[in-house]
Amino acid sequence: MERLTNKEEEIMQALWELQKGFVKDILALLPNESHYNTISTMVRNLEEKGYVAHQAFGKTHQYFPIVSKEEYAKGFMNFATKRFFDNSYKSMVSFFAKEEKISAEELREILDIIEKKQ
Repeated sequence: MERLTNKEEEIMQALWELQKGFVKDILALLPNESHYNTISTMVRNLEEKGYVAHQAFGKTHQYFPIVSKEEYAKGFMNFATKRFFDNSYKSMVSFFAKEEKISAEELREILDIIEKKQ
């Protein structure tokens, strides 16, 4: 799965929220001012990359994600874990604990989830 730029991720976030929409709908959800033509081009690029598909209504297209948010998150986390934590989820969780981004209570909840799967 090809990695997306920050702007492409913003567009995908909008599409995941919308489930399907026209470029004007996507544009309305983007946090930064963007131009219609720029977003239209980027959505078509996302389609070429295999993240988005469309349904044609005359000359306009309604776009929808074909990669789920969960699929993308899984690929992104695998990439980040390999690149920044030597492919060690233990190192990744330790990092977040040291940075105080995860609490002891949250770690206990994670352990409960792991133990229930066994």
